[in-house]
Formats: sequence, C-alpha cells, structure tokens
Amino acid sequence: MSPISRRTLVLGGLAAAGVSALPARSAVIAATAAVPYPFQLGIASGDPDASSVVLWTRLAPSPLNADGLGGMGTADVTVDWQVSTTDTFATLVASGSVAAKSAAAHSVHVVAGGLNPDFDYYYRFRAQGHLSPVGRTRTAPALGTNGRDLVMAFASCSHYEEGYFTAYRRMAEDNPGLILHLGDYIYEYGATTGRPRLHAGTAEIVSLADYRRRYAQYKTDPDLQAAHAVAPWIVVPDDHEVENNRAGNIRENNTPALTAAQWTARQAAAYQAYYENMPLRPAQVNGGAAIQLYRRLQWGSLASFHMLDTRQYRNDQACGDGWKDCSDADLASRSLPGNAQETWLLNGLNQHPATWDIIGQQVFFARRFNSTGASMDSWDGYRASRARIQQGWVDRGTRNAVVLTGDVHRAWASDLKADYNNANSATIGSELVCTSITSSGDGDGATAIPDVGTNPWLKFFNNRRGYVRTTISPTELRADFRAVAKVSEHGAAATTAKSFVIQEGQPGLQAV
Repeated sequence: MSPISRRTLVLGGLAAAGVSALPARSAVIAATAAVPYPFQLGIASGDPDASSVVLWTRLAPSPLNADGLGGMGTADVTVDWQVSTTDTFATLVASGSVAAKSAAAHSVHVVAGGLNPDFDYYYRFRAQGHLSPVGRTRTAPALGTNGRDLVMAFASCSHYEEGYFTAYRRMAEDNPGLILHLGDYIYEYGATTGRPRLHAGTAEIVSLADYRRRYAQYKTDPDLQAAHAVAPWIVVPDDHEVENNRAGNIRENNTPALTAAQWTARQAAAYQAYYENMPLRPAQVNGGAAIQLYRRLQWGSLASFHMLDTRQYRNDQACGDGWKDCSDADLASRSLPGNAQETWLLNGLNQHPATWDIIGQQVFFARRFNSTGASMDSWDGYRASRARIQQGWVDRGTRNAVVLTGDVHRAWASDLKADYNNANSATIGSELVCTSITSSGDGDGATAIPDVGTNPWLKFFNNRRGYVRTTISPTELRADFRAVAKVSEHGAAATTAKSFVIQEGQPGLQAV
C-alpha cells in the first residue's frame, strides 16, 4: 500500500480536484482567515465491505468547550467529501456533500459507495473553507475471493491520563489494512492528579456534553489521529465508554449517585456520543439507551469478523463480581452475550463463507483460574455460556475459530480447549489478548505466565503496553505481539515481544 499523506492539502483546494461548484482558492484562503480550523479531531473510516466504506469526521475548532459542541454553535454546516485512488485527488471516484448537524455534535458519517473490492482509496473533507487531513481506507475483497493477505492490527484500553498513545502511532507505521478496536476507547473518570496528562473536567462524566468533550479530548491526540487515518477501523465498546463493569442495565455501584432515570439518560448520552465519534454505519445509530453494535463483517473468503457486545445484554456478574470461586458461574441460565446474541453468533459460525472465523470481543475467554478463583467479569463467570459457544462451533464444523480479546491490560495468548477440566482434551481454537494502549501505565515487563500450572493452555504473557499485529492469509494467521517500553514518556519504539502462527485447519498456537 502507498504511504499515507498527512498533509492538509489546502493548496489548490477541492476545486483543483475537479469539483467546479466549489469556491476558488482565493475564496478558500479568505474563509480560512475568517473561520478557525474545524478538523481538530481528524478523520476516520470504518466498517468496510466490498463496495463501500464509512467516512467520518466531526467539526470542532474548540474541542474542549464545556458544552460539548466544540465551538461550532447551533447551526448546521455543509461538509463536502471526496474519494480518490490517489492522495493528490486528480481523479475522483466518489464525492458529495452532507450536513454536519448541531444535534449530532457536527459529526459526519458518509457511506461512500460504488467502490471496487479489495482496493485502496484516499478521502478528505472540506468545510468552512478548510480542507481536512487526507485519510487512506480500503474495501474488503468480493465474496468468493481471498484478495490480498490482510495485515490487521487490534487494540483496546486507551486511558488518556495513564500515558501517551505512542502505540497508536507505531500501529499506523505498520501500515495495516484494517484495525479492530475492542473497547475502552475512552475512560469515564474525572481528572486524577499525578498522571502524565489529565482529563478535562474533575468529575466523572455523565452528561451528553461531558461524553462529547471527553471523545474530543482523546481525538485531539495526533497518534490516535494517525492510526485512524491509515486504515478503516471496526469498533466495539467495552464498559468504560459508559461506566466501569456495567452489566446490562446494572451499575457497578451507585457512584456517582444517580436515579434510575438519570442512569438511563447517562447510557443514552454515552451511546449517542459513541456513535457520533466512531466511523459506524447508520444501522448502528443509538436508540436512546440502546445501540446495535454486535454485527458481522465479511472480508471476502478470507475472514468473517463476528464483533460481539459483551456489556449490554449480559446477566449481572455472579456472586457480586470480583475474583472468586462461585458455583453460580456454572448456571445454564446465565449468558455473557445474552441469549439472542449467542444464537446470532452460532448462526454465523454455521455459514462458513470464509477460511477464518474471527470473534472480536472484550473480556478474557479461556479459563484462567488462580488461587482465589476466577474473574466473574470474564467468561469464567459465565461458564455455561462459553461452553455453549465453544461446543456450538465444534458441532458446526468451524475449522478456524480465533477469539480476539481486550480489557485486561496485559498481553496473553492461549489455546482453547474442548474441556478445561481435562488439559489433554482437543484444542478447538485460539485466543489472542491484546494489552492496553496505555491503561495500567508502563508495566513491569514481566513475561512469566501467571498460574500456568493450573491453566496449561496459556501460552504467553507480557506486561507491557502495545497492540497485536496479525497477518492473515488463506493458509495461516500470524500474530505479532507488539510492545512499547514506556507510555509515561512519549515516543518509545515498538518491538515484537513474541510471535505465533495458527495454521489453517490446525487449531492452536505455534510459537515462531
């Protein structure tokens, strides 16, 4: 793929790219002098298919304004957009105009269609006389074709206060064709002293203005902007996009104190801001306190991405949450994704349109017990639900199930066993757990696998921040666990801590 241009491309404007109805360069310069630059939050693309992709931006010349509107006021604004096969935009393949509405925080979600499958494109926006940065995106291969091998990176847990987003920059430098974000894109907490950098606002966020402002603060980060600009993203939230450890409609605790109506309003605000700030299709727009985020994206015949939502529909954590030995975790009535989503996932795993079935989700999937028990927030707290899904893919002949996981702020890799009570039972899949972008700070670099004696299917552990880079082909999936030494200081290099290969038709991890 060609390297991405990070220029704003103001010289010549869109008129030079063939849109004669737009103002000439002199008018662009005059508008630039009169109106502050509105693209402070960058640009993004996401949810690609074989003929279209979502293009996103949000206008915010003053991103941290307390009202959450980013300095845009209450008037709607026209935004022009373009797609080209080159970053010079000499020839356009798609273009148009859309209203950035004040009611949606002046965010824009353009579904750019009529594109060729398995193809790289460049895109940009113009508003109020200014041009946005240029982004690169990519369409999926057509169904029935593998297309090019796919470099796909995935990450989670980017706590602004706990460090710099260097790992996003290193991810962008890998030039992936696709990025998955598995949750905790923001954190809801108020500012805490003694951190490398601070959240705007001292209190935990609860209102729509709060959430909009928080996303704006994160999106001003140039390393995050670089990762969004280099490739399309597929996103799903975890808990911190709303509130820590929420389970369905149940809060972790009543801090801050909210009535039932206020809690519903908080969820609605959080999901509205999530949609406004993510490159999601219109089908994912929230309806009040609910949002449809589990969905399936097809990457030709190479991979099916089954993206799960493990927060909105789950039963409450067993035995009051925490790490413990809890018999209620075995109850068949308990589900982590909820019964409807379980059925949806198993129906998808029964279709077999692609070589790899990749399940993107949020919490630790393999069994991981220590001397006190297991995490009731993970799949260990919903063991019957996990067993139904694992046995379900075995019964349906799913050859290459790979679970991708975020949440735990450490990198892990494990085999998935047919029976975790019998370490010699068949290996039926693999789990790759990314560490965090920043959450939990620098980390101590530990690599000894905790409790491996009682969990022999665990194959790797690393306590550094970073991401996972995968290379997916019809014959194998390679995973490189990428780590940075520090996030308390900006700019650390990324190194590969460990690599594994999963061979097609041979479940389980092979160390490289």
